[in-house]
Amino acid sequence: MADTGREQKLITAFATLADTMIDTYDMADLLHTLLHECTELMPVDTGRILLLAAGGGLQLVASFSEGSELAEIMQLDAESGPGVDCLATGQPVVVEDLADSEGRWLEFRPAALKLGFRSIHAVPMTLRGETIGAMVLFNRRVGVLSERDTILAQALAGAATIGILHERSVRESSVVTAQLKRALDSRIIVEQAKGILAASKAMGISEAFAAMRSYARSNNLSIHAVAKQVIDRTLDIEAAPPHP
Repeated sequence: MADTGREQKLITAFATLADTMIDTYDMADLLHTLLHECTELMPVDTGRILLLAAGGGLQLVASFSEGSELAEIMQLDAESGPGVDCLATGQPVVVEDLADSEGRWLEFRPAALKLGFRSIHAVPMTLRGETIGAMVLFNRRVGVLSERDTILAQALAGAATIGILHERSVRESSVVTAQLKRALDSRIIVEQAKGILAASKAMGISEAFAAMRSYARSNNLSIHAVAKQVIDRTLDIEAAPPHP
Protein backbone atom coordinates (compact mmCIF):
# COMPACT_ATOMS: atom_id res chain seq x y z
CA MET A 1 0.00 0.00 0.00
CA ALA A 2 1.13 3.65 -0.51
CA ASP A 3 2.93 5.22 2.43
CA THR A 4 0.18 7.83 2.91
CA GLY A 5 -2.51 5.13 2.93
CA ARG A 6 -0.54 3.01 5.36
CA GLU A 7 0.06 5.99 7.63
CA GLN A 8 -3.67 6.68 7.78
CA LYS A 9 -4.37 3.02 8.57
CA LEU A 10 -1.76 3.12 11.37
CA ILE A 11 -3.31 6.23 12.88
CA THR A 12 -6.75 4.63 12.71
CA ALA A 13 -5.49 1.37 14.25
CA PHE A 14 -3.88 3.01 17.28
CA ALA A 15 -6.82 5.38 17.73
CA THR A 16 -9.19 2.40 17.70
CA LEU A 17 -7.12 0.56 20.31
CA ALA A 18 -7.01 3.70 22.45
CA ASP A 19 -10.79 4.10 22.20
CA THR A 20 -11.26 0.48 23.25
CA MET A 21 -9.04 0.94 26.30
CA ILE A 22 -10.40 4.31 27.41
CA ASP A 23 -14.10 4.31 26.51
CA THR A 24 -15.81 1.12 27.68
CA TYR A 25 -13.05 -1.33 28.53
CA ASP A 26 -13.79 -4.84 27.36
CA MET A 27 -10.86 -7.24 27.15
CA ALA A 28 -12.43 -9.39 24.42
CA ASP A 29 -13.19 -6.31 22.31
CA LEU A 30 -9.65 -5.00 22.81
CA LEU A 31 -7.96 -8.25 21.77
CA HIS A 32 -10.27 -8.93 18.82
CA THR A 33 -9.60 -5.38 17.64
CA LEU A 34 -5.85 -5.93 18.01
CA LEU A 35 -5.94 -9.03 15.81
CA HIS A 36 -8.23 -7.38 13.27
CA GLU A 37 -5.84 -4.44 12.87
CA CYS A 38 -2.86 -6.78 12.48
CA THR A 39 -4.54 -8.67 9.62
CA GLU A 40 -5.51 -5.35 8.02
CA LEU A 41 -2.07 -3.74 8.29
CA MET A 42 0.28 -6.67 7.72
CA PRO A 43 0.55 -9.59 5.28
CA VAL A 44 -0.78 -12.21 7.72
CA ASP A 45 -3.78 -14.50 7.30
CA THR A 46 -4.94 -14.97 10.86
CA GLY A 47 -3.84 -14.71 14.46
CA ARG A 48 -4.66 -15.43 18.05
CA ILE A 49 -3.64 -14.38 21.54
CA LEU A 50 -2.56 -16.40 24.55
CA LEU A 51 -2.67 -14.83 28.01
CA LEU A 52 -1.33 -16.06 31.31
CA ALA A 53 -4.28 -16.84 33.59
CA ALA A 54 -4.30 -15.29 37.06
CA GLY A 55 -4.06 -18.72 38.70
CA GLY A 56 -1.38 -20.01 36.34
CA GLY A 57 -1.54 -21.76 33.00
CA LEU A 58 -2.38 -20.36 29.59
CA GLN A 59 -5.68 -19.33 28.07
CA LEU A 60 -6.57 -18.69 24.44
CA VAL A 61 -8.66 -15.54 24.79
CA ALA A 62 -8.92 -14.21 21.25
CA SER A 63 -8.73 -15.61 17.75
CA PHE A 64 -9.35 -13.98 14.38
CA SER A 65 -10.47 -17.22 12.75
CA GLU A 66 -12.75 -20.04 13.70
CA GLY A 67 -13.38 -23.69 13.01
CA SER A 68 -12.77 -26.79 15.06
CA GLU A 69 -9.51 -27.70 13.29
CA LEU A 70 -8.00 -24.25 13.77
CA ALA A 71 -9.14 -24.21 17.39
CA GLU A 72 -7.34 -27.53 17.83
CA ILE A 73 -3.97 -26.23 16.62
CA MET A 74 -4.40 -23.13 18.77
CA GLN A 75 -4.80 -25.41 21.78
CA LEU A 76 -1.77 -27.44 20.71
CA ASP A 77 0.23 -24.22 20.53
CA ALA A 78 -0.90 -23.40 24.07
CA GLU A 79 0.57 -26.73 25.19
CA SER A 80 3.78 -26.74 23.14
CA GLY A 81 4.28 -24.40 20.23
CA PRO A 82 5.67 -21.03 19.09
CA GLY A 83 3.26 -19.20 21.40
CA VAL A 84 4.47 -21.04 24.49
CA ASP A 85 8.11 -20.52 23.51
CA CYS A 86 7.48 -16.82 22.99
CA LEU A 87 5.77 -16.50 26.36
CA ALA A 88 8.47 -18.47 28.17
CA THR A 89 11.35 -16.38 26.83
CA GLY A 90 9.67 -13.01 26.42
CA GLN A 91 11.24 -12.90 22.95
CA PRO A 92 9.72 -13.07 19.45
CA VAL A 93 9.62 -16.49 17.79
CA VAL A 94 9.88 -16.39 14.01
CA VAL A 95 9.28 -19.47 11.85
CA GLU A 96 10.12 -18.70 8.22
CA ASP A 97 9.00 -22.11 6.95
CA LEU A 98 7.23 -24.49 9.29
CA ALA A 99 8.06 -27.36 6.94
CA ASP A 100 11.75 -26.89 7.77
CA SER A 101 11.23 -27.03 11.55
CA GLU A 102 11.20 -30.80 11.81
CA GLY A 103 11.82 -32.00 15.37
CA ARG A 104 10.07 -28.99 16.97
CA TRP A 105 6.53 -28.91 18.32
CA LEU A 106 5.78 -32.53 17.43
CA GLU A 107 1.99 -32.19 17.69
CA PHE A 108 1.51 -28.55 16.72
CA ARG A 109 3.71 -28.59 13.59
CA PRO A 110 1.90 -31.31 11.56
CA ALA A 111 -1.52 -29.95 12.56
CA ALA A 112 -0.61 -26.44 11.41
CA LEU A 113 0.93 -27.69 8.15
CA LYS A 114 -2.19 -29.73 7.44
CA LEU A 115 -4.24 -26.51 7.54
CA GLY A 116 -1.81 -24.84 5.13
CA PHE A 117 0.08 -22.56 7.51
CA ARG A 118 3.73 -22.16 6.54
CA SER A 119 5.15 -19.22 8.50
CA ILE A 120 4.54 -17.90 12.01
CA HIS A 121 5.50 -14.78 13.92
CA ALA A 122 4.92 -14.86 17.68
CA VAL A 123 5.18 -11.53 19.50
CA PRO A 124 5.47 -11.24 23.30
CA MET A 125 3.04 -9.01 25.17
CA THR A 126 5.56 -7.50 27.55
CA LEU A 127 5.86 -4.35 29.62
CA ARG A 128 8.80 -3.49 31.91
CA GLY A 129 10.04 -7.05 31.90
CA GLU A 130 6.63 -8.61 32.65
CA THR A 131 5.31 -10.89 29.92
CA ILE A 132 1.57 -11.50 30.21
CA GLY A 133 0.88 -13.18 26.89
CA ALA A 134 1.80 -13.74 23.27
CA MET A 135 0.25 -12.70 19.98
CA VAL A 136 0.80 -15.33 17.29
CA LEU A 137 0.35 -14.39 13.63
CA PHE A 138 -0.11 -17.16 11.04
CA ASN A 139 0.61 -16.98 7.32
CA ARG A 140 -0.02 -19.45 4.51
CA ARG A 141 3.03 -18.13 2.67
CA VAL A 142 6.67 -18.90 3.43
CA GLY A 143 8.71 -15.96 4.66
CA VAL A 144 9.17 -13.47 7.47
CA LEU A 145 7.66 -10.10 8.22
CA SER A 146 9.59 -7.06 7.11
CA GLU A 147 11.45 -5.09 9.76
CA ARG A 148 8.78 -2.40 9.58
CA ASP A 149 5.95 -4.90 10.05
CA THR A 150 7.82 -6.61 12.89
CA ILE A 151 8.14 -3.29 14.73
CA LEU A 152 4.47 -2.55 14.05
CA ALA A 153 3.33 -5.93 15.40
CA GLN A 154 5.30 -5.38 18.60
CA ALA A 155 3.95 -1.83 18.95
CA LEU A 156 0.33 -2.97 18.57
CA ALA A 157 0.86 -5.81 21.04
CA GLY A 158 2.51 -3.34 23.42
CA ALA A 159 -0.44 -0.97 23.26
CA ALA A 160 -2.84 -3.77 24.17
CA THR A 161 -0.51 -4.92 26.96
CA ILE A 162 -0.55 -1.46 28.53
CA GLY A 163 -4.34 -1.49 28.51
CA ILE A 164 -4.58 -4.92 30.13
CA LEU A 165 -1.97 -4.21 32.82
CA HIS A 166 -3.46 -0.84 33.66
CA GLU A 167 -6.86 -2.40 34.16
CA ARG A 168 -5.36 -5.17 36.29
CA SER A 169 -3.54 -2.68 38.48
CA VAL A 170 -6.79 -1.15 39.71
CA ARG A 171 -8.68 -4.36 40.34
CA GLU A 172 -8.43 -7.20 42.82
CA SER A 173 -7.13 -10.49 41.47
CA SER A 174 -10.57 -12.08 41.83
CA VAL A 175 -12.03 -9.44 39.55
CA VAL A 176 -9.27 -10.01 37.00
CA THR A 177 -10.02 -13.75 37.04
CA ALA A 178 -13.70 -13.06 36.46
CA GLN A 179 -12.83 -10.68 33.63
CA LEU A 180 -10.66 -13.29 31.97
CA LYS A 181 -13.49 -15.81 32.22
CA ARG A 182 -15.84 -13.29 30.63
CA ALA A 183 -13.31 -12.76 27.85
CA LEU A 184 -13.14 -16.50 27.22
CA ASP A 185 -16.93 -16.77 27.19
CA SER A 186 -17.17 -13.70 24.98
CA ARG A 187 -14.67 -15.16 22.50
CA ILE A 188 -16.95 -18.14 21.94
CA ILE A 189 -19.99 -15.91 21.46
CA VAL A 190 -18.16 -13.57 19.07
CA GLU A 191 -16.84 -16.49 17.01
CA GLN A 192 -20.35 -17.96 16.74
CA ALA A 193 -21.80 -14.61 15.72
CA LYS A 194 -19.14 -14.10 13.06
CA GLY A 195 -19.99 -17.46 11.54
CA ILE A 196 -23.75 -16.79 11.59
CA LEU A 197 -23.35 -13.33 10.08
CA ALA A 198 -20.92 -14.54 7.41
CA ALA A 199 -23.29 -17.32 6.36
CA SER A 200 -26.49 -15.26 6.41
CA LYS A 201 -25.03 -12.24 4.62
CA ALA A 202 -22.69 -14.13 2.26
CA MET A 203 -19.66 -12.20 3.49
CA GLY A 204 -16.21 -13.20 4.71
CA ILE A 205 -15.31 -13.73 8.35
CA SER A 206 -13.24 -10.53 8.37
CA GLU A 207 -16.16 -8.56 6.90
CA ALA A 208 -18.52 -10.06 9.48
CA PHE A 209 -16.32 -8.93 12.36
CA ALA A 210 -15.88 -5.49 10.80
CA ALA A 211 -19.67 -5.15 10.46
CA MET A 212 -20.26 -6.10 14.10
CA ARG A 213 -17.52 -3.79 15.32
CA SER A 214 -18.84 -0.89 13.21
CA TYR A 215 -22.36 -1.40 14.56
CA ALA A 216 -21.09 -1.68 18.14
CA ARG A 217 -19.16 1.58 17.95
CA SER A 218 -21.98 3.43 16.18
CA ASN A 219 -24.45 2.37 18.87
CA ASN A 220 -22.15 2.58 21.92
CA LEU A 221 -22.34 -1.18 22.52
CA SER A 222 -19.68 -3.79 23.28
CA ILE A 223 -18.83 -6.33 20.60
CA HIS A 224 -20.06 -8.99 23.04
CA ALA A 225 -23.53 -7.40 23.26
CA VAL A 226 -23.80 -7.15 19.48
CA ALA A 227 -22.67 -10.76 19.03
CA LYS A 228 -25.35 -11.99 21.46
CA GLN A 229 -28.03 -10.16 19.48
CA VAL A 230 -26.76 -11.67 16.22
CA ILE A 231 -26.91 -15.17 17.73
CA ASP A 232 -30.39 -14.50 19.17
CA ARG A 233 -31.54 -13.24 15.73
CA THR A 234 -32.68 -9.97 17.33
CA LEU A 235 -30.31 -7.84 15.25
CA ASP A 236 -29.84 -7.64 11.49
CA ILE A 237 -26.48 -6.15 10.54
CA GLU A 238 -25.67 -5.21 6.98
CA ALA A 239 -22.12 -5.34 5.65
CA ALA A 240 -19.81 -2.73 7.11
CA PRO A 241 -18.63 0.08 4.80
CA PRO A 242 -15.28 -0.46 3.10
CA HIS A 243 -12.24 0.08 5.31
CA PRO A 244 -10.85 3.61 4.75
